[in-house]
Amino acid sequence: MRPRRKRKRRPPPIVRLVQRFGWYPGPVAAYLLGWVEAIVEAVIIALLIINFVTVHMYVPSESMIPTIKPGDRFFVDRISYYFRDPVPGDVVVFWHLESLRITGVAEGSPADVAGLEPGDWLVYPGDPTIGVGGEPIPHLLVLKERIVGHRGGELSFTVLRGEPPLARRVEVSVAVPPDADDLADLGIRYRSRSARYVKRLIAVGGQTVEIKGGKVYVDGEVPDFAVGHTYWAGDPRMRYGVSPTEVPEGHFFVLGDNTMNSYDSRYWGFVPERAFIGEPYFRIWPFSRFGPMNGYFGSSKW
Repeated sequence: MRPRRKRKRRPPPIVRLVQRFGWYPGPVAAYLLGWVEAIVEAVIIALLIINFVTVHMYVPSESMIPTIKPGDRFFVDRISYYFRDPVPGDVVVFWHLESLRITGVAEGSPADVAGLEPGDWLVYPGDPTIGVGGEPIPHLLVLKERIVGHRGGELSFTVLRGEPPLARRVEVSVAVPPDADDLADLGIRYRSRSARYVKRLIAVGGQTVEIKGGKVYVDGEVPDFAVGHTYWAGDPRMRYGVSPTEVPEGHFFVLGDNTMNSYDSRYWGFVPERAFIGEPYFRIWPFSRFGPMNGYFGSSKW
């Protein structure tokens, strides 16, 4: 009986690819190319998971105590929200614009004519008293909406000029060209920083929110998820939800569970739905609270 011949192992796809271009690497080079291929594939898979499936998040602040404590680490579900929408009562993660500073103003541009200067802040961390169109800017998408909504007209800018605590507020009115889409069309160059925020979704577009007597009301009633919880509205800088406030279509109203110490929709307004990232679903730190969260796999939302 003739012995079976061992089948020759095919080289990795990357080696076969370079062979098509006339390069026939030796054993060592082929081995290294195989490792390069494996590393590239691992990086691509990791990027796909981070961008479309889940993301790891660390929380440094106290805004979501007691549900989420400073130092908590968890994974965020992104994929299921391609098929469903978040609902009020869920803890959500989204992008928030933390700072935006003008770095340059084109000579003769609408911004230059109005008197805006390099160094002016349009968004300063923790300051809801500046912004565009008489309101703070929680996201670049909101800024774009305001510019587009004032095409061919005037748009007010309230900026912080200088460095706190010595900075002063300056108000100017900028002429918006009929085809303007963003700050660049007004002659403004800028540097911005956004961060992932985690808060509780209270209301969605079309609903009306009001905080009174320590309770949050949505369309005139305290929702089930908010019964037994206290909501504060005593800071004079709060302008949303302290009286009946309708949430614009395509936006969210969010609050931190620790409402005495949370910078949220009461101060800066609404989260565009397009800024939504996902929802926390599994806490990995600390080990004492390791496990599912936010209603996933039967866990509590609080």
